[in-house]
Amino acid sequence: MALDDFLLEAEEKMSKTEQVVVREFAGVRTGKASPALVENIMVEAYGAQMRIRELAGITTPEPRTLAIQPWDANSLHAIEKAILKANIGLTPSIQGRTIRIFFPELSQERRQEFVKIIRKMAEDGRVAIRHVRRDAMDQLKKHGHDSGVTEDEVEHAEKELQKLTDEYIAKIDAHLAHKEKEIMTV
Repeated sequence: MALDDFLLEAEEKMSKTEQVVVREFAGVRTGKASPALVENIMVEAYGAQMRIRELAGITTPEPRTLAIQPWDANSLHAIEKAILKANIGLTPSIQGRTIRIFFPELSQERRQEFVKIIRKMAEDGRVAIRHVRRDAMDQLKKHGHDSGVTEDEVEHAEKELQKLTDEYIAKIDAHLAHKEKEIMTV
């Protein structure tokens, strides 16, 4: 395996880590309705575990209201139960064939709690990226000497790997700053 292959593999893993962090951020409340808050909640339906987005249409008719319309009216109560069980701090109410979730205004303390949560998520993402770097460094050192590659090439690949690591950590920090601003905006 060439040194470039190790770098490409590491970059792919770092990119996936960044995507996971962004997806986790989407699930954190900001005071306004977002389908991302509930779309991945698992519901017991048809004898299997399914995501809400697979069972219903999720819309935001108003800035602080989510409307969930199941395609099958029989799954209405199962979706309501799953949202309550998910413990996201929101109470669904059934209105006809629709489940509505109203978002109350967030207090300053609650906003700060959410900021702590997303900072932890971001740190977990940074740690995961550093783990990818460490694993790739081990691979470079291990295979660099096997395949007749010069030490200069290995050293250059290690520098490239560090650049990639710094780049992805900076991306996570940028996502964090954006989400923090979004949460703290009243």
